[in-house]
Amino acid sequence: MIYKDHLESPRLITRFLTKEDEAPWMEYCCDPVATRFTGIPGKNPEELARFMIEVGMKRYAEGRLGPQVLLSKETGELVGMCALLVQEPNGKREIEVGYHLLRRFWGKGYATEAAQLLRDYGFENGDMDSIISIIDPLNVASQAVALRNGMCVSERGVGFKGNTYDIYRITRREWEQLKTGPQGA
Repeated sequence: MIYKDHLESPRLITRFLTKEDEAPWMEYCCDPVATRFTGIPGKNPEELARFMIEVGMKRYAEGRLGPQVLLSKETGELVGMCALLVQEPNGKREIEVGYHLLRRFWGKGYATEAAQLLRDYGFENGDMDSIISIIDPLNVASQAVALRNGMCVSERGVGFKGNTYDIYRITRREWEQLKTGPQGA
């Protein structure tokens, strides 16, 4: 799949990460509530911001999928990040849609909008049979986003990167049904 940026939804536009994103991303990395489920322990906020940006940029350099900055179309502000990523829960290669938002943008539908944008891009430009989200069982907000993204739990208690997660999944067939609407409508 060719991975592009400058994807657009009604309120958001994406772009690839740059080194200059470290400073604005500090707002996220300094927020222990926002970072609770990030899954990157043992780093102070500066290290976490640098790590997240550098890993994303390294993915691009290697021709892999990675995170993109989410910007408000209205204000140009950084809202968060969203990504398509190759992951291997249970040793099986999967494409994941993931998202991290600055807490001041929570509860406004941005995570769902971003997740649906990347889900649609993935299915429209890739040949995968399904797209997943790997979610901590305690992360109720991300579970709700996954459900609004047309996903449902496909596996519970999956060991991944030293923790236990639930896998939410939408198949290509389910996505096609979402896009076309109910039969006979």
